Amino acid sequence: MIFTNRTQAGQELAKLLTKYAGRTDVIVLGLPRGGVPVAFEVATVLGAVLDVFVLRKLGVPGHEELAFGAIASGGVRVLDPEIVAGLRISALDIDFVTAAEEQELNRRERVYRGTRPPLDVKEKTVILVDDGIATGSSMRAAIRAIRQMEPARIVVATPVAPVSTLSDLENEVDELICVEMPESFFGVGQFYRDFSQVSDEEVNELLDRASREPTGQVADNAERLPRGARQ
Repeated sequence: MIFTNRTQAGQELAKLLTKYAGRTDVIVLGLPRGGVPVAFEVATVLGAVLDVFVLRKLGVPGHEELAFGAIASGGVRVLDPEIVAGLRISALDIDFVTAAEEQELNRRERVYRGTRPPLDVKEKTVILVDDGIATGSSMRAAIRAIRQMEPARIVVATPVAPVSTLSDLENEVDELICVEMPESFFGVGQFYRDFSQVSDEEVNELLDRASREPTGQVADNAERLPRGARQ
């Protein structure tokens, strides 16, 4: 499947999550920026609360595309000890990269959260949504960060991810839902006709719309498609 855009991808993903519809203990978290439009559609169908989970990857100096950890909302930092030890990343480098990424994380926290209350997922079922998962490094950090906030259950949901990445992630969550699991995967963008960048303004608009319509629009006739679902 090639998704028209993130809106349509979110609608397709929501069809696999209808068992969570109408539950007061469910919260849908979008990873900014691209995951928020997808999460908005999921939250709308499920009639669930939508919020944002701000995460910044900590990139290996000189090879920033490779994450050695991440920082997240709530002052959480998660490090990958194997990568840190294997690449001999010093404590000084870790602190330097963390400080730089904290500036952007704090900026996004101010922009997205504003006067909204702090994120609280304790004893809730968290549906963590992104527009696609490639290597899984950032998602893995998000999972570990959210786990420290003591949710009852973590569900990772995404429109597309390679089979190998899903296999690596499935033991870290309570449930893993994916619409398309291609064997041939070069990047998330190849599965979208429109994969244009999402702005901070669009993220805030969707969060505001969701807060004004907290009950959402539960799709009574949505079918839960077994294809692509993993539990």
